[in-house]
Amino acid sequence: MPHLSPRATQPELFTPVTSIFVVFAAVSILVLLIPSVRRARLRRWARDHFDPARYGLVARDQLDASRPGPPPPLDLRKETQAVADAAWDGDWHAAAAFVDAAGTDWDLRWSRLEVLQEIALHQDAWLGKWRTAQPGNGDAATVYASVLLHRAWQVRGTAYARKVPVGNMTHFKALLPGVMEAAQHAARLAPQDPAPWVVMVTAARALTYTHEEFHGLWENLTARAPYHYAGHWQALQYWCEKWHGSHKLMRDFALRAVRSAPAGSPLAGIYLHSLVEYEKAAVGFEKASGSPGVSANRAVRKILIQVAHCLDQVPETNAELPRLRHLLAYYLGQGGQFDAALEQFRLIGPWCGAAPWTTASDPVAAFDLARATAARKSTPTST
Repeated sequence: MPHLSPRATQPELFTPVTSIFVVFAAVSILVLLIPSVRRARLRRWARDHFDPARYGLVARDQLDASRPGPPPPLDLRKETQAVADAAWDGDWHAAAAFVDAAGTDWDLRWSRLEVLQEIALHQDAWLGKWRTAQPGNGDAATVYASVLLHRAWQVRGTAYARKVPVGNMTHFKALLPGVMEAAQHAARLAPQDPAPWVVMVTAARALTYTHEEFHGLWENLTARAPYHYAGHWQALQYWCEKWHGSHKLMRDFALRAVRSAPAGSPLAGIYLHSLVEYEKAAVGFEKASGSPGVSANRAVRKILIQVAHCLDQVPETNAELPRLRHLLAYYLGQGGQFDAALEQFRLIGPWCGAAPWTTASDPVAAFDLARATAARKSTPTST
């Protein structure tokens, strides 16, 4: 019998296979820790050394989370308030003139119809008077359909369907046919106006329209206004995976919006909202591991530059532009395109009351860190 040393009688603690697993585990931990360490260093630099003025940015103490961008011009604010005051006093004439003044600028007309909808959601006696006095007025009918839609959605709420109480969902679904009927009536009264079709496109996803049925609505909307921003945003929701589409269908729809957007239109910004929807649906590993996520994809990075070029041509007075710039700056930064992100932060200025910063507990801090990151990692020629 061979002599066995005491060491030989003990089981081996680490075989070659287990050693490999130990090394792999250690490397995995380091991979997860490195981004956290880097973020901590960046936060310290942003807090202690970041000089916004050096990079053409406004001072930290000027950051304002109350708005996404500058307030509307004073004359527009006065006009809007006058329309609201007149309506709440029972006079609908100012409201009618307010919409008429937009002419066939369908995006502007829609935004003014939304103002009237908000006024009516607070108090709608004036709207009833308008509809009685002018039963053939398509604008009054559209506002009415839009109010019905929003009241129905208030019953449902914004949560995912599985989280909506059964009673609320039942009530919501019972209201939707009336919404669609009111919008169809408005479309008959105003056959050239895309606005009633925007209401129908919005209601269609809750009414579980098939793709073929939805295409019929969409063709009617775009025949009247091919680049309607609000219409595209509502259609994007339909094509989301959480409703009746998929990531691919949503992405393809958003890409078509980028490619077709005319100069001066914010339509290309629809692509940014597709990234938001993708991130909402994505599994949490990307954020947990510090991965830059979807915007690090080479194809996405290229499209983001196209979107930036399109938004550069949009007038500064466009109401959609500030929110889109916030999303663009965020995704450019997340994708490592720091020079382009820094330029967006310069254009944004002091305003930070918009997504994605408003999803943080401290929007100002989140915004400031993102712009500091862009500044720190940008090339010297961009400063």
